[in-house]
Amino acid sequence: MDLTVFNLQGNAVGQLPLDPSVWDGHVNLRLLSQALAMYRTNARATIASTKTRGDVSGGGKKPFKQKHTGRARAGSIRSPLWRHGGSVFGPHPRDVGYRLPQTIRRQALLESLKGKLRDEELVVVDQLAAKTPKTKPFAGLAKTFQVAKRSIIVLHEPAEPLLKSLRNLARFELRQASNLNAWDVMNAHKVLLTKAAFERLEQRVKANASSN
Repeated sequence: MDLTVFNLQGNAVGQLPLDPSVWDGHVNLRLLSQALAMYRTNARATIASTKTRGDVSGGGKKPFKQKHTGRARAGSIRSPLWRHGGSVFGPHPRDVGYRLPQTIRRQALLESLKGKLRDEELVVVDQLAAKTPKTKPFAGLAKTFQVAKRSIIVLHEPAEPLLKSLRNLARFELRQASNLNAWDVMNAHKVLLTKAAFERLEQRVKANASSN
């Protein structure tokens, strides 16, 4: 299995051999869906909140005397039993996130990359480099590689001039190979990687395979 390496003009400049033991086989959709559910849940903001009787203003004074009124005793007009009182079991902001083991997260990253590879939506570029911050040399990336929707560029160890050159590209977001995850890959139309970034990712997934 070989992966074609392109230059900035979209011309093939070489082949990158792929390890069949890592990249061959079907995409494990069940494992991938588990990882995506985790990332989706962790991104959820639980901001629904209700006021308890201690949060509702007022109610510091006893509404009427304890005895001889013929009414049930009451200590505050903000009791949950009263109109405009506090809530008893209402929702409050909470952390609903959870974390799958690192082995599963790395495997999910591999499955997502295999899916992009199968769908021909993974592109390896020989190198991306810039000595000064200029966006113009990279402005044609979207047209060259037919990027029509939100995509990502994965870099290995980017220098500051390159980051400043790429961050203004309209259809691209920047990621690093050291912390790329399945959520980033699956939410991108296409994944553009430098050759060094792809080799770094392959090291990550191979380390996961050897630990199993």
